[in-house]
Amino acid sequence: FDASTELYPFTIQNLMWILFSVGMGELFLRWQIAQREHSFLKQAYLPEDQQSVLQPSDLPNIRKRVTKQNDGEHGFLPSLIDLCILQFQASRSVDQTVVVLNSQLELMEHRLELRYSVIRYIIWVIPTVGFIGTVVGIANTLSIVDPAAPDLQALTTSLGLAFNTTLVSLILSAVLVLFQHIAQGHEETSLNKSGHYTLVNLINRLFAQ
Repeated sequence: FDASTELYPFTIQNLMWILFSVGMGELFLRWQIAQREHSFLKQAYLPEDQQSVLQPSDLPNIRKRVTKQNDGEHGFLPSLIDLCILQFQASRSVDQTVVVLNSQLELMEHRLELRYSVIRYIIWVIPTVGFIGTVVGIANTLSIVDPAAPDLQALTTSLGLAFNTTLVSLILSAVLVLFQHIAQGHEETSLNKSGHYTLVNLINRLFAQ
């Protein structure tokens, strides 16, 4: 409709596409991070055979290796191994090390949820912006209607554009929801595998003298 043309490129439709692009960019970043987390599982930080037992003297070299891979924000597996080794060296207790492992996994899971808060907000706000666009479009259409000689073709075209704004916003939101579930599921899988790897190949091999 005319008002939209006059305001271009500052339109509600363009705002929706900008939000969608930001959301897709954030999801692509999360996917890349999840891929990196999965790559840590292939580094063989710990013995993976059925016979090996870890002595306290073996732990410093393992910790030295994983510390280089842990930046404090990312690196599920290096972080879990590092923390468990520290706890075991301090307490010489496998049970306490298991408790620390479980607590750290819960904290990491919560931190992972927080990383998707921006995405969830964008998924919510796009349909809201689309609905606002529809309301604004209907209001602008009614404001230019001449009751004495209504132009039905222009009226239907303007209303169609207004309703399409909500339709497009719902489609964009649905696409973001799909990719959010894929990316978050990929990242959560890497966290679960990291916890399992640490439990099987570190905790279960510790020998407390």
